[in-house]
Amino acid sequence: MQLKFSKYQGTGNDFILIDNLSGKFDSISSAEIQVLCDRRFGIGADGLIKINHSETNSFYLDYSNSDGSKSFCGNGARCAVAFAETLGIDISEITFDAIDGPHWASKTKDQIRIQMGDVLQIQANKNEFELNTGSPHYVKLSEDISSDTILNFGKSIRFSSKYQEKGINVNLLKGITPTSIEIATYERGVENETLSCGTGATACALVWDKIQNANVNFVEIKVKGGILKVEFTRNKSEGYNNIYLSGPANFIYSGEVNLSKTTN
Repeated sequence: MQLKFSKYQGTGNDFILIDNLSGKFDSISSAEIQVLCDRRFGIGADGLIKINHSETNSFYLDYSNSDGSKSFCGNGARCAVAFAETLGIDISEITFDAIDGPHWASKTKDQIRIQMGDVLQIQANKNEFELNTGSPHYVKLSEDISSDTILNFGKSIRFSSKYQEKGINVNLLKGITPTSIEIATYERGVENETLSCGTGATACALVWDKIQNANVNFVEIKVKGGILKVEFTRNKSEGYNNIYLSGPANFIYSGEVNLSKTTN
């Protein structure tokens, strides 16, 4: 079966995008996704996104990590919105569906802005935190956010007895100012450091706001692939709503692959 695809990246987080509005590629398996995302034997990507038909909104975002597991992905969602425009969908202001529910999105100049789900609570234990921003995240304050450190620390948390079965994304957060941070992220499902993680950037921004308590409504996040911005409202119950993730989503190239030959 011939598979037409486009490759996009959002601050270094890269994805394979497939037009599946017709349902033609509903049957792509986890094993096929793993091969397609393999950087040596396939196209290579952190994840694969199918743009599926939605009965209620502009489209359904069907996101798979590179190991075939399902989740929500903030940067993937931003790239999906950019790709949807090439399918004739007006993205000036839209709503799309995803595994965690509907999301509002818009495009302004070179930025794609999406609304994230509300965060009801942040669990804190000294300088380590846990929260869910569409995907579960573990955040630790650290002055060392090097690749070796996040890889080793990320594996130790993700494969610990507490998280081994379902997995968790792991972030190291380095504070710069009350409204700016640098982070490194180890992603479950990729099982490696990625250059950027949208849900991770969101998690770290909210943790930093909770720590700083500086009465601000945004944080700029320097990831290893660029800059993201998270806006939010802190509510009276110490949770967060009106959360928006903004950043670039760039087309790289498009192509066609024989799916049967790729996976044999």
